[in-house]
Amino acid sequence: MSANVTREYNDIARAWSVLHDALGLSERIRDEAHYRRLADFAESIADALPDDANEPLWGLVEIIAGQINDYEARRCPMPEASGTDMLRFFMDQHGLKQSDLAEIGSQGVVSEILAGKRDLNLRQIHALAARFGVSAAVFV
Repeated sequence: MSANVTREYNDIARAWSVLHDALGLSERIRDEAHYRRLADFAESIADALPDDANEPLWGLVEIIAGQINDYEARRCPMPEASGTDMLRFFMDQHGLKQSDLAEIGSQGVVSEILAGKRDLNLRQIHALAARFGVSAAVFV
C-alpha cells in the first residue's frame, strides 16, 4: 500500500471511529434513544447543508436516513396502502375536496383516480408529494 493510500485509510478510519462513537453508525438502531439521537443529528445537519446534490455530507444524511427507515419499519411496520389510499388519507387529514386538487387534474380526473378507474401518473405523484411534503414513494 502506498503512503498516500495508507494516510487516506488512516484519516477515514479515524473519522469513522469518531462518527461511530458519537452516533453508532456501524450498527442497527437499537432503541428509542439511539433513534432520537440519529434523527436529531440528521435533521440538524440537513438544515445546515446547502441545497446542492454535490455536497458530500448529503451522503451521510442518506446513510442515517436508511438506518432510521429500517428501524421504523422494524418497530412500526406500515400496512400496505395504495397511492389512492394515501391520497384519500391526505385529503381527509387536510380537509380537501376533489376540486382542491387541481394540480393533479380536473375534479373528474381526481374522481376517476379515487374510484380506481385511473392510476396516478408520475407527474401527479410528484405534484402530490410536493403538496404534502412527503416522498413520492408514498404514492407508488
